[in-house]
Amino acid sequence: MNPFNIPLPPHQRHPTPHPALAGVPTHAVHPAPVRAQAVGPSTVLASSAELAQRQQALAHAALQLKAELFGIDDVIDRVINAIRAWYVLPQLITRPVIVCLWGLTGTGKTQLTRRLAQLLGFYDRFVEVQMDGFSHGASYRSSSISGMLGDSGIHEGMPGILVLDEFQRFRTVDTKGADVKVERYQDVWTLLSDGRLPPALSALSNIERKLADAHYEAERAEDGDDDRAGKKPYRFQLDAWDAQELKRMLKLQEPLSAIMQWPPAKVQALFASFQQSSHAWETDYSKLLVFVCGNLDEMYHETAQRVEDCDTDADIFHRLTRKLSLIDVKKALGERFKPEQIARLGNEHVVYPSFSKATYERLIHILCTRYVDDIAAQCGVRFAIGQDVLSELYANAVFPAQGTRPLFSSVHAILSANLVNAALWVVQEQLSLEQEFAIHLAPDKRHLLVSGQGPSGPVQAAFAVTLELNRLKQRANADFRALLAVHEAGHGLAYCVLFGHAPQEVKINIASFEGGYNSFSSLKATTRQNALDMMCVGLAGRVAEELVFGEMACTTGAEQDFKQVTAEAARYIRHHGFGARLARTDVTVEMDNHVNTDIGPSNEAIETLMQQQYQRAQALLTTHHEALGRTVDALLAHGTIAPAEMVAVLQGCGIALAPPSDAAGTLPEEGLVLEPFGAKLRAFRARGAASAAPQLV
Repeated sequence: MNPFNIPLPPHQRHPTPHPALAGVPTHAVHPAPVRAQAVGPSTVLASSAELAQRQQALAHAALQLKAELFGIDDVIDRVINAIRAWYVLPQLITRPVIVCLWGLTGTGKTQLTRRLAQLLGFYDRFVEVQMDGFSHGASYRSSSISGMLGDSGIHEGMPGILVLDEFQRFRTVDTKGADVKVERYQDVWTLLSDGRLPPALSALSNIERKLADAHYEAERAEDGDDDRAGKKPYRFQLDAWDAQELKRMLKLQEPLSAIMQWPPAKVQALFASFQQSSHAWETDYSKLLVFVCGNLDEMYHETAQRVEDCDTDADIFHRLTRKLSLIDVKKALGERFKPEQIARLGNEHVVYPSFSKATYERLIHILCTRYVDDIAAQCGVRFAIGQDVLSELYANAVFPAQGTRPLFSSVHAILSANLVNAALWVVQEQLSLEQEFAIHLAPDKRHLLVSGQGPSGPVQAAFAVTLELNRLKQRANADFRALLAVHEAGHGLAYCVLFGHAPQEVKINIASFEGGYNSFSSLKATTRQNALDMMCVGLAGRVAEELVFGEMACTTGAEQDFKQVTAEAARYIRHHGFGARLARTDVTVEMDNHVNTDIGPSNEAIETLMQQQYQRAQALLTTHHEALGRTVDALLAHGTIAPAEMVAVLQGCGIALAPPSDAAGTLPEEGLVLEPFGAKLRAFRARGAASAAPQLV
């Protein structure tokens, strides 16, 4: 008999996983999980068969998680490996195993911990604490980790799972580095240190105060205090709350009713014993598996904080988040916690990447399939959702920096009511249910068209659908689209010519702001030439406006460009030592002073540098006016240009670019190194060897 396979009481069961994340039937068969028992020195070690069974349970748990939680296979593998010793050989564990899960909202961190606990049979010994302090009310018991654990099914010295969710809100350091007052869960750092929690002294202090009151009243009665005349003598008695706290913290075996009747002398004796050996009253949670979960937006810089950003390409954002490392985590934690607290979190930090486009598309397909299957099961009407509808769902539901939650709500809002209305139409028209009804997007992109066969031939019905983001992305004003296309084409073309690579993306169909943008690959090392080239690229948008529309038709849209290039030019001269001077004596600590400064010596040099790069951009775009025109046309036609498309567009104009790094037409995840530093080092060494060689006379 497997002791792990115990039915859970109703109040301890969690709802089933989110339907969009549960990708396989819940009736999938897995081997029964094996209870990880704590063993002492005299305990017989687990047999090889038991170890193999536990290993198999872990493997099947990993497979199930990968089937249910999309796009995080690497994360699941890391988590399974991190907990292997805790689950397979718990007798080896002498302090809590801590696994930290960091990522943007809606990437499945909490879902992973819940399903893992279910699959391993630990849901009766599973505690989830919201570290913001609000999820469990305001009672004393829920204000400490020891209280939460004491009320759970986790027993002292035995394995259990504790989840500390929303940990980023439990900050102990403010944005200026000053201490933040923390009232809840102050014992969490002790738990994370060695898993041994001392008793809550505040509760014991309350009982001690009652003892002191009883002693004082007894002395007054003995002295014949006139104030006590005619009053009932004070009788010390523990109430049910005090008795429960005393029993829990001092690990007493007596029933509560007996403890409540104890005289003051007996309680006082317990206090004396506690004071002599307080360490004996510690509660041992050293065999806990602790998941620390949270969103560290500091790792994602500005992109993750722009909640309105639905325009960032999911694949690009995915590649950026995949590059985040342990160092990025430690740096972000340093803005919220003290160094000694960060150390107690350990080094098992797992970073969730944002979802790729393929993952989002898979989720959309699964969601739509389930809606269709539910309709078919309820009323017998079968629909087939076209790829054009799926594409529009992606365009209108995906916010890369916000994970899956906006996707779920958007798909529901767009499909649920329309599918019901479409099913009612089929039933009312008495159409044959033996057929499959196709659903496509109308040319106006404001209606869903449902098509089928009626008694007399093809029939069709239209149902209004709100695709707000699609409407916002489409610039209705032709003149404004032309302006955006020319401006962004200027930036993009200059980058291509000077760096030999296509931008990550060029867009003018933007929903979150009135404008367009270019996104460029990062540089691992920036040379003097690279810095000049980026200034030229930054000025090329205004230059393109001037070249196409004329000097007097240039717009204020280049204001941010000039601000950015001015800052780059200031750093070029004042910071990097690329100008005529090396000293930084006129550099202030405020970044905005690069734009407006009353420090004179380098201002003229900055202006001269920017004028040179502006003229350089003019010459470049004039020379490649045909390529500029083709880039503008591509933007007007599609609203965006991917790297592979840019390579093809410019190839027709005789401009060769480095090909994308893979078949999907994407760019490398790593930053670019454009200068052949290795070859130049070899050349330097060759010159040195030649000069050192003996000269023959």
